[in-house]
Amino acid sequence: MAEDYGSDLAGASILVIDDEPGMRNFLYKTLQPRVKRIDLAASPEEATAKLDENHFDLVILDNVMPRKTGLEWVTEQKRLGFMAETILITAYADLETAIAALRAGVSDFVLKPFRANQILGAVARTLDRKYLRRDNTLLRHELNSDSNGVKMLGTSDTLGEVRAMLKKLAPLPTPVLFTGESGTGKELAARQLHALSDRADRPFVAVNCAAVTPDRIAEELFGDNGGGDGALKPGLFLLADGGTLFLDEVAQMPIQVQAALLRVLEDQRVRPIGAEREFPLNLRLLFATNADLDAAVAQGRFRADLYHRMNVVRIHMPPLNERSEDITELAAYFMEHFACVLGLPGLELSADTLLKMRRYNWPGNVRELKNMIERSVILGRFPQEFSGDARVTGARAIENLEQVMQRHILHVLDLCDGNRAEAARRLGVSRKTIDRRVAAWDG
Repeated sequence: MAEDYGSDLAGASILVIDDEPGMRNFLYKTLQPRVKRIDLAASPEEATAKLDENHFDLVILDNVMPRKTGLEWVTEQKRLGFMAETILITAYADLETAIAALRAGVSDFVLKPFRANQILGAVARTLDRKYLRRDNTLLRHELNSDSNGVKMLGTSDTLGEVRAMLKKLAPLPTPVLFTGESGTGKELAARQLHALSDRADRPFVAVNCAAVTPDRIAEELFGDNGGGDGALKPGLFLLADGGTLFLDEVAQMPIQVQAALLRVLEDQRVRPIGAEREFPLNLRLLFATNADLDAAVAQGRFRADLYHRMNVVRIHMPPLNERSEDITELAAYFMEHFACVLGLPGLELSADTLLKMRRYNWPGNVRELKNMIERSVILGRFPQEFSGDARVTGARAIENLEQVMQRHILHVLDLCDGNRAEAARRLGVSRKTIDRRVAAWDG
């Protein structure tokens, strides 16, 4: 039975550097059937030229070569800008070499002579660590962003037109500009476009340009070579390579960063800050704004050449008041979602309540509807304009809040089969608080 080296190996691009033809041929025959792409270099100089033109996920190099050792070459490349993982193959496993390899940032080293399964195992482990670090970085970015997992819900004709356009654009690499009011679901549409494309199994990275300070956004996007000390910190362009990068609130991007973004769009290459080397990209770029970009261009706040380059295809997201027939489905989804997440009973969406929701203007669009449903589940009642009850007094409001607390605690106790200690743990309060509340209600 053939050993499984994981899916990361099949998508990898690898460069082999060795001055011995026999070793290059052995590594080529071992790796070529299992990887996406493999390239060979007979010298450090040839390898440098290949790195200038192509991106590699992993470099396998011999340490002892004419004119320059593998470790000397890696150290030199780090100063230029180098982000590939590195496996050193060497016949000498002395402590000095190991320490030098660690300082140079080598990921692993394999002792000669070695068998095919040993080098395949080292490659698989190295790629696994590489993508685990990338996924952790992107996950932290996702958790810090304002994104949510709500699907594009609704059956209105206007939303149907958006879906049809997304399906048409999915197989193409064309940049897309999403426009529309805040809260209309521009990021959700971008995520759906990515999911429909052949990049669906690669990263989708969303960046809110308005949420990143102007002095940090260039480093966040392009990366930083650490002043040439070899500690390359890849930016989101490189971390999203192979997938989709979504730049939201792009009108808020500083003018100096716009010039660098234009170069990325035109050349599909990115240069980290402080690096001498550009990295080729395989990346789809999507953009979104709720601002009037034509006015921003006229006022000199947004580059006209960048605007025209990213405005190849525009998709306008309709406001919620133009697709009010979708409110019933959206409200039902949010009600079920928040009742489950908050551990509270959902509210009845009566015909009268839904009618009032459809007649409301929703200036905050879907985001406002979502927040209203969440707040209503917490308080145990809809706002006056949707419930039709205009006789809520201050005293009654305070009483309802106490009832909400009672209902929530009793609900969690029921989930815990009456175990007060476990209920207190889930609620984040002390056991005495639970005992005191239950005693008051029993009294």
